[in-house]
Amino acid sequence: MNTYDPLYNNHCQGQPCPDTYWASLGVLDNTIRQPRQSDCYDVIIVGGGFTGLLSAYFLSKLYDQKVCVLEANQVGFGASARNAGFALPTTGRLGALDMCKNWGEDIARQVYQEYQSGVLRLDELIHEHKIDCDKQEHGYLKIAHSEKAMASLQAGLEFAKRTFSDTKLSFISQHELKSKYIDMPNVYGAVRNQHGFGLNPLKLLQAYKEIAISAGADIFENSLAERVFKDRETHVVSVHGQQLRANKLLITGNAYNSQNFHSTINKKYIPILSSILVTRPLTADELAATGLKTHQVMMDTRTLKYYYRLLPDNRLLFGGRGAVYGKDQNKKKYQEHLTSAMHAGFPSLSALRAQYYWHGYIAATLDDHPHIHFNDNVGYAIGYCGAGVAFSAQAAFRLSQMTVTKSTPTLPIYRKAAPSVPFARLSRIGQLGYYNYAQFKDRLF
Repeated sequence: MNTYDPLYNNHCQGQPCPDTYWASLGVLDNTIRQPRQSDCYDVIIVGGGFTGLLSAYFLSKLYDQKVCVLEANQVGFGASARNAGFALPTTGRLGALDMCKNWGEDIARQVYQEYQSGVLRLDELIHEHKIDCDKQEHGYLKIAHSEKAMASLQAGLEFAKRTFSDTKLSFISQHELKSKYIDMPNVYGAVRNQHGFGLNPLKLLQAYKEIAISAGADIFENSLAERVFKDRETHVVSVHGQQLRANKLLITGNAYNSQNFHSTINKKYIPILSSILVTRPLTADELAATGLKTHQVMMDTRTLKYYYRLLPDNRLLFGGRGAVYGKDQNKKKYQEHLTSAMHAGFPSLSALRAQYYWHGYIAATLDDHPHIHFNDNVGYAIGYCGAGVAFSAQAAFRLSQMTVTKSTPTLPIYRKAAPSVPFARLSRIGQLGYYNYAQFKDRLF
């Protein structure tokens, strides 16, 4: 498995795609196109994940723009194909109360609605294009891991319902949680959001590639943007000895952007590793013993969260934070740590090992919320904090609007540039300290 680290490596070209459960299903079309001649476009997009492919689709389909997408590796290399397939009506790391404190209730309400719109737009795309992505039943359960966490979760629920008039939220008591959803150790109740659901992210990504091509976009893979510069008002990107030109440039690699690619995006985010394991299909007896009674997506309230769901073929997917340093991501101890956490949550599976294990980066910003920004004919979208499956649909739509000078909501996630991370290369030291603090806090609370 690759050891690409956005903090230190200039690019990921030539590294193999991850050996994920999603990849094992043979989803991807391996037809690779590369630019064979210099050409001019209205928009060049760097990064072929959810956001880049959907931006290409919207710009081509809705605004008749000539667009190309440059992917240094292959579509399916980055975070869009490594995640757990959780389509969540949220993003960033700010709760409802934090958003209100930062921006006031009116702005917070609008940002909150943009997050909900991500799930709705994703649902619309799946329906409109008849995308077969193994979509599962609706429901996202945020599960309290302690009594104190449940009290805090319930207070947050009441605040969100009162402030944002969110009718999709409901309280699940400990008894109801165990009898109808999941009976596992150390669960004290939950908040259920009707909007969330699970899917196969690689199938979704392949569909995005197909609809972008059908809309007229050029998708170039194994096509590293070797050099980017301006010739008067034109952006010039060198690829395989060819020069591609465009008036506008979008950078959509999110956590997989190199920190040395472009001054607009450099040092604007912290790449954080997350790890996932998937078991073999559970037998009927094993499934009954786990206490799992639903295919809805679940996440606990620990500071270093664990997330899990039952896949359509009754495999258990279980994820959590991985190594701090990119060079350590393949060390066996991190897989063992995640396996132990799975066994603690599902004691009946204590003899079961993962059939698949992989990891990938998410992007966190210094102010804990995403930024979709466009200025001086350069745009970017970063900082989904692991919630990009759904919000990337809304981010790509808004970024496309910005690119063709359509009006967008006057909100901090769209109007403010992402703050720079001071001493970005040293951020892992702070991350290590935070992980140690979080582990101590989770044991106490």
